[in-house]
Parts: sequence; C-alpha cells; structure tokens
Amino acid sequence: MRRRVVGAGLVLALLAVGLVLTTAGSAKSEQAPLKIAWMYPGPHNDGGWSQAHERGRLLVQKTFGNKVQTTYKENIFSNAQAPQIVAGLVREGYTMIFGCTFGMFENGVNGQLWSKYPDVKFEQATGLQIKKNQSEYFGAGEDTIYLSGMAAGAATKKNLIGYIVPFGIPEVVRHINAFTLGAQAVNPKARVKLIWTNAWYSPPKETAAAQALIAAGVDVIGQNVDSPAAGVVAEQKGVPWVGYDSDARKSAPKQWLTAATYDWGPYYVKRVRAALNGTWKPGFYYGTIKDGFTGLAPYGPKVSAKTRAQIAAKRKAMVSGKFSVFQGPIYDQSGKLKVKPGQKLRLIQDLYTMQWLVKGVVGKVSSVLPPG
Repeated sequence: MRRRVVGAGLVLALLAVGLVLTTAGSAKSEQAPLKIAWMYPGPHNDGGWSQAHERGRLLVQKTFGNKVQTTYKENIFSNAQAPQIVAGLVREGYTMIFGCTFGMFENGVNGQLWSKYPDVKFEQATGLQIKKNQSEYFGAGEDTIYLSGMAAGAATKKNLIGYIVPFGIPEVVRHINAFTLGAQAVNPKARVKLIWTNAWYSPPKETAAAQALIAAGVDVIGQNVDSPAAGVVAEQKGVPWVGYDSDARKSAPKQWLTAATYDWGPYYVKRVRAALNGTWKPGFYYGTIKDGFTGLAPYGPKVSAKTRAQIAAKRKAMVSGKFSVFQGPIYDQSGKLKVKPGQKLRLIQDLYTMQWLVKGVVGKVSSVLPPG
C-alpha cells in the first residue's frame, strides 16, 4: 500500500514539474511585443498632418493587437529635438521609429542616428537619406493638390487665391506650383498669392495669414500648413477654403471646398508587418492616387457638379498615366519656358530639388528652412 502511495506521490510530483516546465516553456515562446514610436511635428490631434499620421498609428495598433506596443511624441517643432527624443525611446526599448516630418533623421547630427542605433529601424517622412536601417516614405501629394487647386480656381471670382505656406523647401514649392497649375486648369486667369508662416503648425500665424490675405483681396484660401485655423477665419468671413492633409470640413462647413489628403495607415501596417516577420528592408516609397496613398477629401456645398466632373476626369487621367501635373509646357514667374512641351519632370532630379515658381504665383520662395 505504501509503495502505491509513494508511486502516486512521485507521479504527482513529476506532473507538477512537467506543468512548471510547460508553463515556463510557453512563457518563453511568447514573443515580446514590437515597440514602435511615432514622432509628430505638431499635436496628434491638429486636424491636419500629424493627425493623419496618428490615424495610421491607431490602425497599426488595431491590426496587430498585443503583437505591438505603440506610442507617440508630439509637438516636435524643431528637428534639433530629435536626437534626445530618440535616445529616450531607445532606452525604453523602442526598436522601430517613424519620424513624421521633413529631415527629422537626416540633417546634421540627426543624419547619424541610424549609425548610432543600428538595431533601430528608422522610417522618415520626408527626405532622401536611405541607410541599412533607415527608409524614406512620402507620396505624390502634388497630384491631389492640383485637383484641390481646380476646386479653388473654379470658386474664385476675383481670380486671386490666397495660399498659406510653411517653409521654402522643394516639397512645399512643388505643392505651390501644383495648386496654381490646378487652379489655372479651370481658370487660366487665376493667380495665387503666397504668405509664409515659417512654421509647419502655428494656428496664430495661420489665422493672421488668412486675415492678411483676405484684407489683400483674395476671395478663396488654400493652404499647405497643418492646422484648420485658416478655415475658421474663412468661415467667419464667407470665403471658400481648401484644406490640406485631412478632412477638416467641420472647421468651415459652409465654406469648405475639399483637401488633398494622405492615407498613411496601409503603409504603416505593411512596414510593421515586415518588421514582425523579419522581412523589413530599407527603401524609398512614393505613394500615388492609384495605390490609395493620396486622395481627395469629400466636397463641400460650394463645389459645383461641373467642377466635380472636371476634377473626376483629371483624376482618371492621372490614374491611367495619361496626365502628369508637371508636364510641359510650363512657364515660370518671369514667363520663361521651364518645362518643354511633352517633357515630364523627374521625381528626384527635378521635383525633389524644385526652387522656382510657376507663372501666376504672386510672391517668392522663402529662404527660411525648418528649424534644426
């Protein structure tokens, strides 16, 4: 009898040990979540650029659940802040970081972050530096900005449109030109007057810029800055408004025309999936209307059926490759032929270095660059 009891005890002991081993093995086999961070130049809820990226982060969290742990850092108004923020994120175990503004991981000391943290996967929107652990991503915003310019060109009665812009970098310059060319596609007499805020996100400066433009005689306002502050002014003054980055019609329900938008989410999901399954590689992504990266926000009540049809036809031509925004003939402000008939500007060599303005733009390229 005792031998049976001892045997039973031994079996129970072995089972207990086995249970412990199995539990330990299960705990060991469970992979720790991939820690991913986003760095925004403005507030995560700015109603524009940063909020569009934030929607992408939330999609990543929803898609992958407990396989990932995400966070964001906001109001990074100067790229000079990036090294300190990255250092803190690395200490906290973040191994994939998306820098959501021009040159955040590229210029000066920032350009060496990829080397200082070789185990971190860096992704930058926007710029040109590609390294073994750093990618670049952006998209053809010029296409949808052109389309939004068509809405502005159709809305102006004075043939003078105001455009609020941040910094004189090629990205912004090509967007100014695209907006102007779009306006002139439906209204050849349209001119676009610039005001520079020298800030990606500054509601006070954007408010002042909108007020100054209206005082100068514009009867439509567009923008390439991040907040909907100009839209609030436009609504108060009864001036049609074209936004940028996000659908911000709630800021100006009566005066809203449309906006060029970006859908960052699918790209973020794709890149995070690659990081999770070990297939992530550095690269350069430039999204388009065709792949759904760039789009146009819903129209407001002031966009006529005729204008909607014109925009739809031009969009279709873009998707099919029959139309390119920067296809000649295109003339600069002085009337000089810059792009010959039939010639198309190249992405890196031409669009990523653009520092000239098309005919019909009132103003000049700001010499102020993003801080840091």
